[in-house]
Amino acid sequence: MAKLIISASPHVHGGDTISNKMIGVFIALLPAYLVGLYFFGLGAIIISLVAMFSCVIFEYVIQKFLLKGVVSIFDGSALLTGLLLAMNLPTNIPVWMVVVGSFVAIGIAKMPFGGVGNNPFNPALVGRVFMLISFPAAMTVWPIPNPLNMHYLDAITAATPLAVLKGQFSNIPDTWNMFIGNMGGSMGEISTLALLIGMIYMLLRKIITWHIPVSIIATVFLFTGILHLSSPNMFIATPLFHILTGGLMLGAIFMATDYVTSPMNPRGMLIYGFGIGIITVIIRVFGSYPEGISFAILIMNGVTPLINSLVKPKRFGELKK
Repeated sequence: MAKLIISASPHVHGGDTISNKMIGVFIALLPAYLVGLYFFGLGAIIISLVAMFSCVIFEYVIQKFLLKGVVSIFDGSALLTGLLLAMNLPTNIPVWMVVVGSFVAIGIAKMPFGGVGNNPFNPALVGRVFMLISFPAAMTVWPIPNPLNMHYLDAITAATPLAVLKGQFSNIPDTWNMFIGNMGGSMGEISTLALLIGMIYMLLRKIITWHIPVSIIATVFLFTGILHLSSPNMFIATPLFHILTGGLMLGAIFMATDYVTSPMNPRGMLIYGFGIGIITVIIRVFGSYPEGISFAILIMNGVTPLINSLVKPKRFGELKK
């Protein structure tokens, strides 16, 4: 006699898995990663390998020996956390600091909440912000782009365009060099072109939707444009400068779109993106830090549950009021 099995929705599986999504994001990150390898060479390789290896090891040890649960390092989430952390770091930072950041990302921001799918804050960004607060000197000294550079700790350093702007200096790269990535910065944030290629790939594969990255970029563009037009002598940077520099594009495309820490429906995503954009502009323009995207994303990660509770999709079959 056949049994009737009753289970909770969803009843139809689309075939997507965590591993498939992780692989898709890895592929999307590949153009930006290759640009980082080209401009920063050996340092980019060392930092990325150390971060990914450390994240995997920390997750394995915590699951195996502390939580004594199922080991899930093969789903790719720990590797992706490590790569995203590495892409937010200077490529001349000491290895031991990368290990510390990896531990914070996995051991504090991810696993205590139950692992993948349960963390309220983006683990890679928690690791980066912890490193920025703990090691400010190392985290604000960036190697000068030097194609196929084989130096690591002794790489020649300089300020990023955003830091230069804060100091009111004039040696800022031209628009083309900022667009392709020939400027100081972290390995993953320098090339807007490569990041846009990754975004297009994820949109086509339906890994992400347009709502979060577009709302962040549009908000930053709009409000920096208003400031620049209202007082160009005080607010020197143009909207295009703000879009092409710093971690805005990397954060908007790859960090803010994390499924777990972002809202679940399009209206909520737009509110979330608007909030990130506004906070980023406030920190960049009026704060002491030259960059604010990491702080902005983490703040809005904390607001995400409230957004989800206030902006809910209409229930199936619900009548209009």
